[in-house]
Amino acid sequence: MAKDKLRKFAEVETFKNVVQLDGGLKYRGKWSSEFFGNDKPLVLELACGKGEYTVNLAKLFPERNFIGIDYKGNRIWRGAKTALEEGIVNVGFLRIQIEKILEFFDENEVSEIWITFPDPQPQDSREKKRLTNPKFLQRYKFILKKDGIMHLKTDNDGFYAYTLEQLAFFEAQKNKETTDVYKSNLVNDVLSIKTYYERKYLALDKNINYVQWKFSK
Repeated sequence: MAKDKLRKFAEVETFKNVVQLDGGLKYRGKWSSEFFGNDKPLVLELACGKGEYTVNLAKLFPERNFIGIDYKGNRIWRGAKTALEEGIVNVGFLRIQIEKILEFFDENEVSEIWITFPDPQPQDSREKKRLTNPKFLQRYKFILKKDGIMHLKTDNDGFYAYTLEQLAFFEAQKNKETTDVYKSNLVNDVLSIKTYYERKYLALDKNINYVQWKFSK
C-alpha cells in the first residue's frame, strides 16, 4: 500500500493538469485565463478525493472550467489520470489545504463551489475543521462572484443540520434542499453523479442530504 501511494505521488508530479502547493499561487485571480487559457466560468470541488464529481461535471459542462481541490495527492491521482486519459481539457486539480484557499483564489473569481461528502468532523473539539464552519463560509463568500452558487452533498445528518444552522446565521438564500436526494424531485444528471464514498453510503442504505445556496451580499 505504501509503495502504491509513493508511485501515485511520483506520477502526479508529471501530470500537466495538477498544480501542487505553492505552484498554484501564480494563478490567483487568473485560473481561467492562464491555467485553462480561456474566459469560461470557474467551478471548484472542495475535498474532491478521487475527483469523480470534478471529472463528471467537466464532462457535463464543457463550457465551464473545473478544479478539484484536495491535500492528498494519491487521491487526486485517480481523477487527474482519468481526465488525461479521456482528453478532458476543462478540468484541473490543485493540491492544497482548503484553509489556505484565499491565497490561491481572488475575490469574485469563482462562479460555483461544490462540497461533496466532506469529513463531518463530529467531535465538538474539531468544529473549526468542518468545511461549513463560519470561517470557511466567509472565505467561500469572498472568492465567489456576486451570484455564485454553493452546493453540499453529505450522508451525515448531523453535519447537514450543522450546515443549515450556519447558513441561517449568514442569512443565505437556500435555493434547493432535501434530506434524501434520490427520493426527491431534485435528482438529475448532476446530483446523480456518485463518488466512491457515496456508493459506499448508498450500499448501507443511507440517505443523502443536499442543499444549494447563495450568500447574501
